[in-house]
Amino acid sequence: MALSAFDLYSVGIGPSSSHTVGPMRAARRFVRLLNDGGLLPSVSRVRAELFGSLGATGHGHGSDKAVVLGLEDEDPATVDTDQADSRVARVRDNNTLLLAGKHRIGFDADADLVLHRRKSLPTHPNGMVFHAFADDGRMLDRRTYYSVGGGFVVDEDATGADRVVADTTRVRFPFGSAAELLAHCDREDLAVSDIMLANEQAWRPEAEVRAGLLHLWSVMQACVERGCRREGVLPGGLKVPRRAPALFQVLNSDTEGRDPLHIMDWVNLFALAVNEENASGGRIVTAPTNGAAGILPAVLHYYARFVPGADDDGIVRFLLTAAAIGILFKENASISGAEVGCQGEVGSACSMAAGALCEVLGGTPAQVENAAEVGIEHNLGLTCDPVGGLVQIPCIERNAVASVKAINAARLALAGDGTHKVTLDKAIKTMRDTGRDMKVKYKETARGGLAVNVIEC
Repeated sequence: MALSAFDLYSVGIGPSSSHTVGPMRAARRFVRLLNDGGLLPSVSRVRAELFGSLGATGHGHGSDKAVVLGLEDEDPATVDTDQADSRVARVRDNNTLLLAGKHRIGFDADADLVLHRRKSLPTHPNGMVFHAFADDGRMLDRRTYYSVGGGFVVDEDATGADRVVADTTRVRFPFGSAAELLAHCDREDLAVSDIMLANEQAWRPEAEVRAGLLHLWSVMQACVERGCRREGVLPGGLKVPRRAPALFQVLNSDTEGRDPLHIMDWVNLFALAVNEENASGGRIVTAPTNGAAGILPAVLHYYARFVPGADDDGIVRFLLTAAAIGILFKENASISGAEVGCQGEVGSACSMAAGALCEVLGGTPAQVENAAEVGIEHNLGLTCDPVGGLVQIPCIERNAVASVKAINAARLALAGDGTHKVTLDKAIKTMRDTGRDMKVKYKETARGGLAVNVIEC
């Protein structure tokens, strides 16, 4: 199986890759199958059922809205985020849906879109079932999908150990472990980013790879800019105020940088800005998930703003290195909070950012692997316990803390020679095993941890 950096990174809509982006893609895939199979004109009713973590926290994560938009053939990368809420409101008010963007049917959101809070499907906690019915009640089609983290969606046939649809593309330097990746680097005398760049060219020319990664960087920059500008209270009922705009003003007023830790405040700002945009349903880059979407942009902004000599080539190398590390988590463990807790989201992103920063600061492949290991080792056991089922508490601050932690992990690795006792492969295996042992209530169900110890008001 081969994974591209562009499988791991994608432009999407907040607040959650597994709970918003995945369901929207699944719903869109379902209606496109109906259309391609010639069934669309015969459909008079559709029914969508969400199970497990999707059912438990779907309302807070916008899963219901995402399904409606997906059924109307919207894509997470291009949907108008400013109009999304009003469009869904019109569907509810009018009890009609424009299926696949062209076939109008009746749609009762309360009856035809069901979130099962305490029922799960086999294989993965983020399960969905879509039905299509004719006028006479006949079922025309039925499909089951799983949202397995990072916006990845698989059907019943593709689920299992690989967790993603197998891509049989032959890459130049295949690797399934950090040990294999380092062996390539050592044998070829190449950096981690060089290995990834060579592999990416199995799908597209180098110029397109670089242009695509720089486009992702531009989306990250635009997200930070919006987050620093938009004031107000985040949606969802917790009345959490946006903090990035005020912090942005404070930091801009401190032109002399008298505080020796002011750079840390900037890193916090970058992460807060992204995750406040994500929490409000804005445009973000899954990196590798929405819940952890602020970490790579925050560390990348740190590199671009505060590291002398930072340039576009460094941006590209950063994203390639981070992708190589993210692929190891995706293939050998999980990046889904519903499957392994937040260690799979924030932990993976922290590891990716740490290794990537280490490379662009001049680290060797061994030091990069060391930085990535430090990044995940100190996030092991991190639970996913969103208060009110929302990505506001503790998710937003958690991204800021992990961004600073990633920078520290890179610096710790650069202070050594890459030699260390715990390998990245062992840490990833530990994360996977810890996730399996973790009680379900701590895996994005809002039934454990802070979610039950903080009163929603």
